[in-house]
Amino acid sequence: MSAANTRHRGAGSQEAAGSQEGAGPAGRAPRNRTADRAGPAGPGSGGIRAERLSALAQQHGALVALLLTVLIASLSFDSFAGAGNLENIAVSSAFLAIVALGMTFVIVSGGIDLSVGSVFALGGVLAAWGSRYGPVVALLLALSVCGTIGLINGLLIARARLAPFIVTLAAMLGARGLMLNITEEGTSTFLLAKDSVFAELGRGKLLGVGIPVWITLVLFVLGGLLLRRTRFGQHVYAVGGNEDAASLMGASVTRTKVSVYVLSGLLAGLAGALNAAWLASGVTILGQGMELEAISAVVIGGTLLSGGMGYVSGSLAGVLLLKVIQNVINQIGSLDSAYQQVVSGAFLIVVVVVQTWLGRRRKARLTSPG
Repeated sequence: MSAANTRHRGAGSQEAAGSQEGAGPAGRAPRNRTADRAGPAGPGSGGIRAERLSALAQQHGALVALLLTVLIASLSFDSFAGAGNLENIAVSSAFLAIVALGMTFVIVSGGIDLSVGSVFALGGVLAAWGSRYGPVVALLLALSVCGTIGLINGLLIARARLAPFIVTLAAMLGARGLMLNITEEGTSTFLLAKDSVFAELGRGKLLGVGIPVWITLVLFVLGGLLLRRTRFGQHVYAVGGNEDAASLMGASVTRTKVSVYVLSGLLAGLAGALNAAWLASGVTILGQGMELEAISAVVIGGTLLSGGMGYVSGSLAGVLLLKVIQNVINQIGSLDSAYQQVVSGAFLIVVVVVQTWLGRRRKARLTSPG
């Protein structure tokens, strides 16, 4: 191996380690033995402490903001902490959370998926249409079509090397067009029998909690394990951090990229199917702007838009934070619903600024000779 290649591999390994710090399975900050020997008062110890604090702020910032918002809202509005209101927040958050879970994998890998809103709507319409043949057909139809859209996105991005923004934008338009074609330009709405088995997936309860909430929690546990505790998850982090370094370490960049887009399509289709079961119909106007909500929630949850670092738990906290803010604005009553978008946009700007600042500090520490 040439000296140039050796330097390339070393740099890539260093960047991959930095990108996974606090996020991946081996996400502990590397110990600075020289600083440890210098004692707690040494400059090295302060650098490690600052590194850990910045990592904690990035990973758990959304959760802290969520808890503070819930506390203030509970003290300000008598009806906010009621069981019915909290259940509405949880159920309405479940569908966006499932979409955001798939988006987390995509963004961590360094990509973006603008098609999830249209795929969500398409999945709901397909599931509602297929429910006349039973719940299995309804779910399989939505998952197979939406997963295929994700597969096409992944192949065009990974193999044809097209820009994710353009590919998924085209998929967004294509999925929306297919949905309108199925519903005759939106004039036909497929209804579900409210006492059907499939409708029970969206409207039923288990231990007093809506079934969609339980499904979401299970999916997030599995998604967290997949991203943090498996070789595939390590490859997702590595590809998002540096594709060349990921290739050198033996990761299949193409397979990883295709897989995350398939996963995003499947989860968006599943969320749409569950939403159709909850509403007992396949509503054609849903999903508009959902891709931006999902991206906002993921970024607010601590995932870097540039890829290489992200947290499944943070994405869930980001979704809940957005939904709680929307609920608080509704509780106020005197504010127009447009304020929801203003507040969400302000949150997103603040988070991106903080992420950029933390990322630059971390990069400066990693590349500093000392």
